[in-house]
Amino acid sequence: MSGTLLGPSRGAGPLDVAFVVPRSGPAGIYGPSCESCGTLAAEEINSAGGVLGRELRLRIVDGGQSPSAVAAEVDSLITNDEVQVVAGWHISAVRQALDPIVEGRAPYVYSPLYEGGERTPGVFMTGETPDRQLIPAMRWMAGELGIRTWFVLGDDYVWPRQSTRAARRFARASPEVRILDEMFVPLGTKDFGPAVQRASRSGAQGVLMFLVGSDAVEFNRAFARAGLDRYCVRLSPLMEENMLLATGVDNTRELYAAAGFFETLATSAGLDFSRRYTERFGTRAPVLNSLAESCYEGLTLFSQLAGRARSMGLAELCAAADSLSYESPRGLVKMAGNHLLQSVYLARAEGMQFDVVAELAHLRS
Repeated sequence: MSGTLLGPSRGAGPLDVAFVVPRSGPAGIYGPSCESCGTLAAEEINSAGGVLGRELRLRIVDGGQSPSAVAAEVDSLITNDEVQVVAGWHISAVRQALDPIVEGRAPYVYSPLYEGGERTPGVFMTGETPDRQLIPAMRWMAGELGIRTWFVLGDDYVWPRQSTRAARRFARASPEVRILDEMFVPLGTKDFGPAVQRASRSGAQGVLMFLVGSDAVEFNRAFARAGLDRYCVRLSPLMEENMLLATGVDNTRELYAAAGFFETLATSAGLDFSRRYTERFGTRAPVLNSLAESCYEGLTLFSQLAGRARSMGLAELCAAADSLSYESPRGLVKMAGNHLLQSVYLARAEGMQFDVVAELAHLRS
């Protein structure tokens, strides 16, 4: 952890975080690793003096519940002063339900990659957005692999639909790239036979996957069973090692992912983070991945903001975000408005891990 945490805040008691991560639903596959990375972040922050001298404690909220259920639970926790901060990995539909509940009442650090456009005061975003993740990946695949036609498959909620709109805008501005068809399915879909058939009928060279957790696993298996992996690539902004393991080694051919962190990316910051994670949780720990690391990133960002602001006040935290930069497991990161900018990479699945093949967006110091 870089940076010094300074000064007192409101009271000297513990600082409690509603740590909203999935323990159920399609995203539940990420939950254990998210909790582990959150625990590591809290322990490292506390060993460095806490947040403004206060011990950081995590109060787990199951982000895999319905958005309304998550919002009701967090509302109760804030109202009863059981938490003073909200953070974690959860889908955008949950974030949209939390925004009006949290706004003006507590800092909120949203960790996942997402569709972009969040401007709610006091909400800080650590994840990748389509302009630095999806679009550069599509551009690279067109130039390097000749993949110019796409079929879009997404879960039916805000992140897949808004990301698809970004892909369409890119295709309209790039005559060589076309989106031939798109399909959205309910979260928790088990039967992807119709989606595989539609992808095959489209004749697309690639599938843009905006699927969460176990939904992506089920599609990947169905896709490979149908033999589409022999001539059609897959690209996902939301694919990590837990999903590779569940998908199975025989079902990951020509599967690509874009993210700001891969455990196999051999940077000094990333390797050191992996070492600390393994030392803390052991070799049988939940597999480290980009989505879980984002939970570490979110808590780290909050501690950096509070340390720079010397305050927990929302106005002071927002002001501190201007030009904030620090070293993280993702290397150098810096704030631009309420968004954390970082380098972003493209990787290809090689068995049960990712091989980084390109840097899509570089963050210059």
